[in-house]
Amino acid sequence: MKCLIQLVFLLFILQSCESGQEQPTIKQPNWDNRKAEVSNWDNFEQGKTYLPVYSHIYQRYENRTFNLTVTVSIRNTSLSDSIYILKADYFNTNGDNIRQYIKAPIYLKPMETIELVIEEDDKEGGSGANFIFDWAAENPKNIPLFEAVMISTYGQQGLSFVTRGVPVLSESEEQ
Repeated sequence: MKCLIQLVFLLFILQSCESGQEQPTIKQPNWDNRKAEVSNWDNFEQGKTYLPVYSHIYQRYENRTFNLTVTVSIRNTSLSDSIYILKADYFNTNGDNIRQYIKAPIYLKPMETIELVIEEDDKEGGSGANFIFDWAAENPKNIPLFEAVMISTYGQQGLSFVTRGVPVLSESEEQ
């Protein structure tokens, strides 16, 4: 009988720990040391890139999801020139801007890569999450490359895939 009471007590403690799960902490990168000191962007080629990401995907049924860790990779493809990231806005499936990762323009040195990580427990973006990046470059031939790697492992099962950013046309380019 004493063993049974201890077992029930242990199960009660375990259940109470699970129900009080905390929300994931959102880690914002500190890019104070790479702030761009440019006062006039008129001489720069400017663009906008859309990058689809998935904080979860569906597994077998619509109400069963598989959470993913997202690594967003921002790459400077130039061998000689810096590029500038002006904005990095994160949107959820409903199109709501839920997070700004870059609040002031930053630079990337030639061939440099920076990353943003959305942790597996951060499900706020949903299956249709995406980023919009505004960027600038002195040489229009050296535009930045935006990619995302989504990954998760559970037991012996592993899942990973990649998406790549696409240019967002301005209203004058769409016509």
